[in-house]
Amino acid sequence: MTPMRVLIADDEPPARRKLCRLLEAESDVEIAGEACTAEETRRAIETLRPDVVFLDIQMPDGSGFDVAAELNDTGPRVVFVTAFDEFALKAFEVQALDYLLKPVDSKRFAAAMA
Repeated sequence: MTPMRVLIADDEPPARRKLCRLLEAESDVEIAGEACTAEETRRAIETLRPDVVFLDIQMPDGSGFDVAAELNDTGPRVVFVTAFDEFALKAFEVQALDYLLKPVDSKRFAAAMA
């Protein structure tokens, strides 16, 4: 079975490290790359072609919503990862696969992966 390719897009190194640890524990996941700005995320999606992006909402040069809005139907699925619960409804309006609050709880992460 081909592993799910994942891109981690977050401007906070501790948040990226935590997601890496959680994803590395998954047997059918390959971390395709990491990005820390909206522009880096756009380039990484184009070049790495991940299946899923774990995407922060607030980044230094833009919003995760801006990035998600640019994805077409064949683009990667998006799981928003943020410290702000007030954006959850908007996340699902842009067809997010899931919405995780920081700090990411391992049980909640497992539910998102399922």
